Amino acid sequence: MTEGSDVILARMMELHPKIIDLTLDRVWHLLKALDNPHEKVPPVIHVAGTNGKGSTQAMIRAGLEGAGLKVHAYTSPHLARFHERIRLAGELISEAHLSEVLDQCYAANGGAPITYFEITTVAAMIAYARTPADFTLMEVGLGGRLDATNIFAKPAATIITPVDMDHQAFLGDTLGAIAGEKAGIIKRGVTCVVGPQHEEAMYVIESTAARVGAPILAYGQHWHVSEERGRLIYQDETGLLDLPLPALPGPHQILNAGAALATLRHLEQPEAAFEAAMTDVYWPARMQRLQIGALVDRFPTLELWLDGGHNPAAGAMLARTIADLPDRPTHAVCGMLKTKDVRGYMAQLAPQLATLTACSIPGEDATLTADETAAAASDVGIHADTAAGLEEALRALAAQGPARVLICGSLYFAGHVLRENG
Repeated sequence: MTEGSDVILARMMELHPKIIDLTLDRVWHLLKALDNPHEKVPPVIHVAGTNGKGSTQAMIRAGLEGAGLKVHAYTSPHLARFHERIRLAGELISEAHLSEVLDQCYAANGGAPITYFEITTVAAMIAYARTPADFTLMEVGLGGRLDATNIFAKPAATIITPVDMDHQAFLGDTLGAIAGEKAGIIKRGVTCVVGPQHEEAMYVIESTAARVGAPILAYGQHWHVSEERGRLIYQDETGLLDLPLPALPGPHQILNAGAALATLRHLEQPEAAFEAAMTDVYWPARMQRLQIGALVDRFPTLELWLDGGHNPAAGAMLARTIADLPDRPTHAVCGMLKTKDVRGYMAQLAPQLATLTACSIPGEDATLTADETAAAASDVGIHADTAAGLEEALRALAAQGPARVLICGSLYFAGHVLRENG
């Protein structure tokens, strides 16, 4: 009898190589042992970038489903349950199906070193190959060129959302180097939709596309998007679209929406897809207002918002989103990983926060301590305190009266919050 997915995933963690080396060799070996399931999945839309990958992919999925199509989707990391990473024809993978494909991958790998992300990505390929659908949306895990998702010879389209500084230890310490890794998903003859970029990143992306012979559809050149009088206006050579604003809040989502619409246009989707991409999109922990759940019930005087952004660019976008909310003080409850640019993130948020309460992230070895997070916030001028955990932080804020509370700093912290909220 197949073991439960939690047990198999725990065993997979034990296979992790002693040294992290970004390479596709382990993935190719396992795919071959499983008769190359990645060659049998429905047409792939491959998404890379530093910020906005998940939101852009979610809008594309909403659009395709709004046009009546069946869509697979692969995202990471998960928030509350691993199953969130693998969506089959619109539904999260079942426990039985997940356990089956994980067990198959574990057996085929034969105990060889392989990363958790690599082996679980291959498991997703088996599930996608076995389940009929019209498209497969694939979000890059880290970088692009050597990411475990970069296994498709000819996707239907590739997308590069805004590139910024993140994961420098693996991707390089300049925008150009990081953009080079992201641009590794560009394939010969496959159109690449490119979101807004810094000049240095755009040069690398355009150079890569030219070298491999890939057409590009770039923001500001081939498509334009803006907000006008409470509507989203998108324009390209095909014509103008006048649409509702995205259901996801924040001015940065206008630009993510543009990339999604450019992709749907390229895929020749009908009009129904464009509006559905805006109105039907749902993507948790991206400036998500928590309106039901255990935390909401326990702290009814708190207006709770949740965001998983964790780098300076995400901090800047989050600050702009807060600035657009009705005018009232915003108090943050923050948990971050020690692998992130904590000061850079905090510096962007500082002008919008009245206070910050720091927590460590439960169950995460790489978490910053509450004291370390609070010190980083204090260094950039935020009035900061610490709490033993989320519950204590919210209780202290609620005791001061009605308040807006932003819970932020990490997708891992966001996952903890969603589990607590039920």
